[in-house]
Amino acid sequence: MDFLTGVKKKETREISDLIREAKAGERVKVNGAVHTIRDMGTVAFVILRKREGLLQCVYERGNADFRLKDIKEAAAIEVEGILMENEKAPNKIEIRMEKVVIFSMPKGEMMPLPIARWKLGTSLEAKLNYRSISLRNIRERAKFRIQEGLTRAFRDFLYSQGFTEIHTPKIGAKGAEGGANIFKLEYFHRPAVLAQSPQFYKQMMVGVFDRVFETAPVFRAEKHNTKRHLNEYTSLDFEMGYIDGFEDVMAMETGYLQYAMRLLEREYGKELQILDITLPETDKIPAVRFSGIKEKVSERYGHQMKNPFDLEPEEEQLISRYAKEEWDSDFVFVTHYPSKKRPFYAMDDPEDTRYTLSFDLLFRGMEITTGGQRIHDYQMLTDKIAARGMEADGMEQYLTTFKHGMPPHGGLGIGLERLTMKLVGEDNVRETTLFPRDLSRLEP
Repeated sequence: MDFLTGVKKKETREISDLIREAKAGERVKVNGAVHTIRDMGTVAFVILRKREGLLQCVYERGNADFRLKDIKEAAAIEVEGILMENEKAPNKIEIRMEKVVIFSMPKGEMMPLPIARWKLGTSLEAKLNYRSISLRNIRERAKFRIQEGLTRAFRDFLYSQGFTEIHTPKIGAKGAEGGANIFKLEYFHRPAVLAQSPQFYKQMMVGVFDRVFETAPVFRAEKHNTKRHLNEYTSLDFEMGYIDGFEDVMAMETGYLQYAMRLLEREYGKELQILDITLPETDKIPAVRFSGIKEKVSERYGHQMKNPFDLEPEEEQLISRYAKEEWDSDFVFVTHYPSKKRPFYAMDDPEDTRYTLSFDLLFRGMEITTGGQRIHDYQMLTDKIAARGMEADGMEQYLTTFKHGMPPHGGLGIGLERLTMKLVGEDNVRETTLFPRDLSRLEP
């Protein structure tokens, strides 16, 4: 009878272990994928790709018990050899190879993409068609390490603020946002939809936990084929109760961004360097009213407003430009959106019901967040549904929650891929989406 007693300690070492614990001259074992081979004649450099980066191994004829031609680029191997210091090598260490164990070998075909290059230099279409290969490139991979940091920071920060993580269904009876951008499906002979957001569920759970959050996919059947739209994306959502106003929600997001930038600086320095990222300042983020800022950018930049009830992409760029020029800020909150452009659950401004107690957060020219205060009074909620000529079918459980008392509350949703895209300096959201889903792409 065998018993498992916890994580098994391995003989093989990671790059951080070698840097922190191993000493020059020590015999070590490492595993990884052969990223590239540079054959210099009697000496060859075999670069391994590991989860923490690149590790240089040195092959010298006569010092190893295998032939260089026994291994190829993309092979998965284990190397045993002597650790040495080398100022010119990645992480300033290298391994003089003595033995190798081959786990798998590529089957004769050339790599479809030149992953060992610093920049792939291929089209976005090629990157996406060979996604699991293109992400073996160090720079491409680094984008998703940054994305991991943003998600990790979201969780860690909200835990520290007393939030409870929840997991809500992605198949439902009715869309939370309304409109026509809903994926419809048959659910055991009943009509159903894919979730546009976890909005109904996270509001309901405010009555249980006070503060909740979720990181999960959402689905929008928008027939857009732009650089900023996806039909499935990851939303960082939170909802918080007992707020004094929607400003509490904006303050909480500001706290998250501050925490995220500190975490990236502290623990993702290598990726920041690889991608040449300058982190934005988040000490203070300006907040401007929707109607006022539209007029200001229209006057300053000679922009003709086409839609008085929404922001066009060009206006988002101009508002961000204005915020950078006026307050040296890469972020700007735009508040008090027109009621007709917000969902029925958005709280109207009691001072002017044409507008709502809601906001968008713009980052370097693009909206990355929508949020605001919600209606928490049952009668007010049902009155607004009726005023909009909406049907309450499929929302019975949601509405029943409000019959039994709900605190003042509000929340937001952050588009993870858009936030990553603007942070790493890409101009197409597909660059920062692992496996994009849009009008034309269902694979890989």
